[in-house]
Amino acid sequence: MKEYLIGTGGWAYFQVPGINSLTAYSRVFNFVEVNSTFYQMPTLKEVEAWRRLVPPNFHFAVRANRAITHRGKLQPTEETLETFERMKQICNILKADVLHLQIPPSLKMNETSIPRIRNFLSSVSLGNTRLALEIRSAPASELPTELVKTMQDNNISHCVDLSKGELPVYASDMLYSRLFGKGYHNIYQPTDEELEEVDAKASNSKSDQVVMSFHFVRMYKDAARLKVYKETGKFPMITGSTGLSSLEEVLSEDASFPATKQDLVHSQGWKLFDQTETERIRTAELLQKLPEGTYNSVDEITGALRTEAR
Repeated sequence: MKEYLIGTGGWAYFQVPGINSLTAYSRVFNFVEVNSTFYQMPTLKEVEAWRRLVPPNFHFAVRANRAITHRGKLQPTEETLETFERMKQICNILKADVLHLQIPPSLKMNETSIPRIRNFLSSVSLGNTRLALEIRSAPASELPTELVKTMQDNNISHCVDLSKGELPVYASDMLYSRLFGKGYHNIYQPTDEELEEVDAKASNSKSDQVVMSFHFVRMYKDAARLKVYKETGKFPMITGSTGLSSLEEVLSEDASFPATKQDLVHSQGWKLFDQTETERIRTAELLQKLPEGTYNSVDEITGALRTEAR
């Protein structure tokens, strides 16, 4: 049986009144990727507190600080090596499964960078720390053979985005995926069918452990949707109603007015609503049916759509 760890890139926005965000988050999900460590190094006391706030069987992954990957570009300098040791400390305290390193698009995989990566890996002691390498400068099909061998030799998992159809360049015991979707950056909400495709790719892999870190704008809801699907075989509703009432709920969250039809399709069209209890579609499908013009409220939008449907 595969082990599935489903969670998101952080817990700060998981707000439940009267409960610490991480504590509340850990009651819903069994895994989190600590994304903030990429930008700022926490104190070890903060890290110890995080571990105490979650159940013993809760899993962490840690995103490596940008001093290693973006500023240091994986050169074994004093700063990168010291930062890496600090990241290892954080992983050890959290009992983290993975230390994630993101290779920036500016660092091309060629005859210069590959020896640099090998030198860096030979300059550090991984110990119990497992690395997941996300390479943004080249797709899996274009990774040099030397780099792939280096990753395999160091038991490094190739981090991919299953929601974009990516697959790791080689199979390992752990499949690590950071999910951003097919929109601009992370402004996207996957359909039930797209989440089924993600799950199929994960299920068909030869990995014993599947780790999925959601980074969509609505990452908590979307990760929970996949989690419920894995547990029940069915996707939950996104709202508490269906049809135009569901669309109204979705638009009422953050739509700003006045707005033209084009404004609404651009800013709201990527979202999903419940067409029926078992069918979710993009709001763009209905918003495209609006007559051209400027709208001043959600009621005006739904009113116009009712008129168009007659």
